[in-house]
Amino acid sequence: MKKISIIFLIISLIFFTAFIKNSTKRIDDEIYIISENIRGLKKEFESIKLEYEYLSSAEKLLKFQNLYFDNELIKKDIQEIKKIKKISNF
Repeated sequence: MKKISIIFLIISLIFFTAFIKNSTKRIDDEIYIISENIRGLKKEFESIKLEYEYLSSAEKLLKFQNLYFDNELIKKDIQEIKKIKKISNF
């Protein structure tokens, strides 16, 4: 009887260890996939952030204005801006 209980204990420990190992492997794979997704999103975010900061800085906007638009752009007061509606009969 003592041998049977020891054998049963060893077999149950082996199954329990295999179950835990498989569970941790699955969780590890999920963590890896999520980490890879986050890494790709971080690269894309950094690229978009750099583009936004480069194009939206005041110095760059003034430089682009002088380079491409010369005197075509004028400053407007925000109070002067009104909504335009176009009504057509068609």
